[in-house]
Amino acid sequence: MIVRGIEEVASRRLAAKFSDDNDSGARPPRGGTGPEPTDEPTDTLLTRTQLTALDEVQLLDTTLRDGEQMPGVSLTPAEKVDIARELDAAGMHLIEAGSACTSEGEREAIRRVADEGLDATVTSFARGVKRDIDHALDCGVDGINLVVPASDKHVETKVGSTRDDVVETTVELVEYAKDHGLWVEVLGEDGSRADLDYLERLLGAGLDAGADRICYCDTVGAADPERTAEVVSRLADRGPTSLHTHDDLGFGVANVHAGLKAGADTVHGTVMGVGERAGNVALEEVAIALDQSYDVDTVELERLYRLCRTVSEATGVALPPNKAVCGANAFAHESGIHTDGTLKDGTMYEPYPPETVGRERRLVLGKHAGRAGVKAALAEHDVAVDDDELSEVVSRVKELGDRGKRVTDADLLAITEDVQGRERDRHVELVDLSATSGGNLPTASVRLRVGDEERVASGTGSGPVDAGLEAVRAALAGDGAGEGVSFELDSYHVDAITGGTDAVVTVEVDLSRGDRSVSVSSTDADITRASVVAMVDGLDRLLAAAADAADADPGAVADD
Repeated sequence: MIVRGIEEVASRRLAAKFSDDNDSGARPPRGGTGPEPTDEPTDTLLTRTQLTALDEVQLLDTTLRDGEQMPGVSLTPAEKVDIARELDAAGMHLIEAGSACTSEGEREAIRRVADEGLDATVTSFARGVKRDIDHALDCGVDGINLVVPASDKHVETKVGSTRDDVVETTVELVEYAKDHGLWVEVLGEDGSRADLDYLERLLGAGLDAGADRICYCDTVGAADPERTAEVVSRLADRGPTSLHTHDDLGFGVANVHAGLKAGADTVHGTVMGVGERAGNVALEEVAIALDQSYDVDTVELERLYRLCRTVSEATGVALPPNKAVCGANAFAHESGIHTDGTLKDGTMYEPYPPETVGRERRLVLGKHAGRAGVKAALAEHDVAVDDDELSEVVSRVKELGDRGKRVTDADLLAITEDVQGRERDRHVELVDLSATSGGNLPTASVRLRVGDEERVASGTGSGPVDAGLEAVRAALAGDGAGEGVSFELDSYHVDAITGGTDAVVTVEVDLSRGDRSVSVSSTDADITRASVVAMVDGLDRLLAAAADAADADPGAVADD
């Protein structure tokens, strides 16, 4: 398949846009006049061209296998099960649970996923050897992703074989797996750099032997969309074809687009794009792009953010703030102009509503903040200000922003209280903290003043900070004598603001309780103390908001 050049596509679209037959939408100004009016909402003027004849594209998640090959990532069986459950709840079609040939521990993890009774088809990676298929059978999976060498580099240098021998072995392995009741997908490793005639011969032989589908693999992310389209168009003529792309050249999603347009019907990828080198294509990006641009179904979009959070927590890979779908800034607005426009119309500076992917819009305060944004942020905390007070609060917020400081919710509320001359009652206050990290089990103890009582508790963790946060949770959990306080730690971030061994650190946390959330920061030379103080201050703000709401509505029941 030959992909049209950029110039040809651009010419065709411009010709269609400005043809005499095109009477819809706004036209370019003529002779200094403004655009002709249109009754059509501007957010529907984007032209949706057909990408594929399919109403739905299948997704195969390989976070538990290819994603785990990211340096520094190692998932326990329990973590794999947790991720698999979230994938299944989101409607993922296929889940590659791991590589059964790796170890007995890996096989145990795959067994546990396979035994979950998921709606998704659960598979195992298998190399081109019979014992890998036997290991997969031992795990009780539904099928295998059979990976065989495709490029001469892999055929001759990696495995020391020949093209003919690889084809023969592939046929034998497919027949063996099918005879044992397995669903089979044959993947040509490094297929994007393989001789195309040989790749078609190899994967075609797999289909002829009974494989359910074949897969185009851009194993090292070296292909461009034109190459992808050329190869996939040939493979898709032979049978059901999947896409496995990496992002080394930044073409991960673009190659998926090209492959689907060329006839593929299934996409491999990982949540957040975790994986080797620059990572795999991010499935959440594929899902939202197909839905928004082409009206093609994949998975339950509103589960995407929760899914990304689950994978981030299990792998230890932080969500990049500028990441589509799941990044902290994906639906965050600071600029006064943008905030004002977004408050008037949510589509003003967003391509789709944040609720589509399970998110909420967030207003960020800093030196770019304007009156509308500050007023809206205060309203989220049920704080009312008059025009003069608002002007003063905005001025002080900008002053903080000019000093390079992130203005947290706690900062905003403290500024407002000062402007209005109000004093607030503390609901939770840190009285004392001690932490030790010697030995094998870091321990911390806290004494908190909660209302009119003091609570003492201790906790252990992977480090003193973790132990301190667990101690706070224990102190607020309640013991029958006092009411428990539940909360969620949504994010935790540390910045060293000075250098050297006596560095001062700033800890920023985002906490939520029920439908309320708050951001707080604390600075100290002791990271454990800064972390605990930030958490306690955040909880104090959340409890104060709950108390104010209860006073306003005595019949309301607090959400603990």
